[in-house]
Amino acid sequence: MNNNVVLEVKNLSVKYQENEALKDVSFTIYDKDYLGIIGPNGGGKTSLLKSILGLIKFDGDIKIYNMPPKKATQYIGYVPQISEVDKSSPMTVCEVVLTGRTNSKIKMFHKYLDSDKLLVDESLKKVGIYHLKDRLIKNLSGGEFQRMLIARALVIEPKILLLDEPTASVDHNSREQIYTLLKKLNESMTIILVTHDLMAISSYVKNLACLNGNLVYHGNPDLNEHVIESLYGCQIDLLAHGAAHRVLGIHEGNA
Repeated sequence: MNNNVVLEVKNLSVKYQENEALKDVSFTIYDKDYLGIIGPNGGGKTSLLKSILGLIKFDGDIKIYNMPPKKATQYIGYVPQISEVDKSSPMTVCEVVLTGRTNSKIKMFHKYLDSDKLLVDESLKKVGIYHLKDRLIKNLSGGEFQRMLIARALVIEPKILLLDEPTASVDHNSREQIYTLLKKLNESMTIILVTHDLMAISSYVKNLACLNGNLVYHGNPDLNEHVIESLYGCQIDLLAHGAAHRVLGIHEGNA
């Protein structure tokens, strides 16, 4: 077992006024892990990511390489949901990815270094869209747009990559390409993936966290009926996009 801890969450709780999004969540992630996070809408998945990124207030303790989130930003690349990004912006793919080299202290008319531009080229090649570097982002397909966002996250050379629903707005072929890309990236970095896509859980991730306000389950990705009932509050039998294998193991009771 890999004992190199990269992220440790202890007794994490998050409140928005009187609404408790997360309560007493604790888990540990090791180097080169690939953690999938699932749960119902409103279950606290995005609040967990924002806590790790240091974007919201929380109670409890988060350590990234033994540092608090706001002191560990150089280690984390973040891929937001496509819906959070303005697709009508008159920017090129290269220009968007280049913004990944900035930080909150960068002012307007910031001059990028040649080394920044080289890292952009490397990131675009890594995600397979270097040939689109001069294309306006409004002319990208959903899959191309998502890979651009991944390239923007990679341009800081992170050790941990956080992704929030990276396949929610892409077609089946693009989804497969993204998961293949993430599997390759996982060879050199830790990945934390928030998703509703059960195919990802059953076929790609190494470990699983199930969130519904608290941590219902954390362990290997072989879901069972008890975990799903605890997570969603009902009995369901899920198939991975028509694949020949079940997401849930065979269980007694209703089929």
